[in-house]
Amino acid sequence: MAGNQRRQRRNEKSRSQPVRKNGSRDVDPFEYGEALSWRNQSYMNDIADRCAPSPHPLSMCQSRAAAFGYPCEEYKVTTEDGYILSLKRIPHGPHDSNTSTEMRPPVLLFHGLMVVRTLLYQSCAICALIIPESSVLFGQDGATWVMSTPKQSLGFILADNGFDVWIANSRGTNSSRNHTSLSTKDPAYWEWSWDELASYDLPAVLQFAYDHTGEKIHYIGHSLGTLMILAAFSEHKLLDVVRSAVLLCPIAYLSRTKSKLLKLAAHIFLAETVHWLGFYEFNPVGPVAHEVLSQICGDPEINCYDLFSAVAGPDCCLNTSTFCAFLEHAPQSTSVRNLVHLSQLVRNGGVSRFDYGNAKDNMKHYNQPRPPPYNLSSIPNHVPIFLTHGGEDYLGDVPDTRHLLRTLVKKHNSDSIEVIYVPDYAHADFIMAYNAPELIYGPMVDFFKRH
Repeated sequence: MAGNQRRQRRNEKSRSQPVRKNGSRDVDPFEYGEALSWRNQSYMNDIADRCAPSPHPLSMCQSRAAAFGYPCEEYKVTTEDGYILSLKRIPHGPHDSNTSTEMRPPVLLFHGLMVVRTLLYQSCAICALIIPESSVLFGQDGATWVMSTPKQSLGFILADNGFDVWIANSRGTNSSRNHTSLSTKDPAYWEWSWDELASYDLPAVLQFAYDHTGEKIHYIGHSLGTLMILAAFSEHKLLDVVRSAVLLCPIAYLSRTKSKLLKLAAHIFLAETVHWLGFYEFNPVGPVAHEVLSQICGDPEINCYDLFSAVAGPDCCLNTSTFCAFLEHAPQSTSVRNLVHLSQLVRNGGVSRFDYGNAKDNMKHYNQPRPPPYNLSSIPNHVPIFLTHGGEDYLGDVPDTRHLLRTLVKKHNSDSIEVIYVPDYAHADFIMAYNAPELIYGPMVDFFKRH
C-alpha cells in the first residue's frame, strides 16, 4: 500500500513538470527531475500475458489499415543497388471529407531493426535446449507503426491529424525481399549493413515520396531508423528532401549500452563468428538465432528469462493486445553483416562505416586503412530535430544519448531542436506504449505543425 502511495505521489508530481526543452548552448537538455513516470502495473512478462507468434498472411494494408477503414496504397521502390522495397501510404484518415493530399504535409516513418521478447519462460535450466520453444527475436518492419488501435498507433494518428503518411520497409524484411538480379538464397544478397540502408534504402523511399507529393518530407525514425538519417545528414545528404527529423530513442553511440547481452555478443565477436561460418541471413527464428542465443545464455550474468529486457530494457507501458499484433507480423530478417556492423559500434565507441577487418580490404573500399567516421557534429544546425529518449532504454542508453545530444546541441539553433525524456520508457515503449500518444505523439504533431 505504501509503495502504491509513493508511486501515486510521484506520478502526480511528475505530471506537473514539463519534460520538453529546446536545446541550446546555455541549456542542459538532461535536467528534467522526475519528468513523467507512468509505470504499468500489468507487465508483459506476467504468466497470463501470452500470445504465440503467428506470422500474419496479409500485408500491412490489408491486415491493419483496412481493418480500421483507412485507405492504404502499396508501391514498389527500386534502390540504386537493385533492392526492391515495399513502401506503404496512408493518404488520409477514414473520416476525412476532403481526401485530397495537396494540403497534407507528407511524413515518412522508418522502422528499427529488432525487438526481442521471450514469451513462455517459466524456467531456464539449459537455455540452449529450450530457446526454440521459449523465445523469439523479431525484426521490425513498417507494420510497427500501425500495431494498435487508431487512437494509439502513430501511423493512424498522423493520418487523422492531416498528414500524408508513408511507411517504409527496409531490404530483407518480408515485404522487401526482391532484387533485380539476386535471390535471398544468394550470399551476395545479404552483403549489406546499415551503411547501405542509409546510402540506398533511405534515399530511394524519401525521393519517391518527394516526387509523388512535391513537398519536403517530415521524417520519423525509430532505433536503427535514426542512425540511418543521422549518417545521411552528417554527409549533408537528403537535406533537399527532408523538412524535419524525429529521432525516437536514437542509437548512434553504443559503447556504453546497458545491455550486458549486447556487450557480451560484441566483445566475443559473436556476429563475426556466425558470418565466418558462412551464414549471411539472420532469420530471427532460424538456426542462426538459436546458435547465437545458446552461446549467450550460457553466461550467468545474462537474463534469458526475459531477453526483451536484456536487450532493450524493461518496458513500462506495453499491453498484450498490441504486442500480439506485433507478433503476427514477425519474424523479419536482417543481414548478419548488419549485426557485425552494430557490434563494431559497441566495441569501438564511435560511429563509422563498416570495418572490413583489415587494411587491405578497407583500402579497396575507402582508399584508407580504416573505415571513415560519420562526423555527426557536421549535421547542419538549421535542420529541425525532435528527439526522445528513455531512462530504462538499454540500447539508446542515457550516457550515449547525452553524448549524441551534446554533439547536436553544441551547434544547433535553439529553436530547431526539442528533447523529450521519459524516465520509465525503454526501447519499445516509444512505438508501442499505451500512453505514447499523450507523452510523445501529441508533442510530435505540434512540432511538425511549427516546422
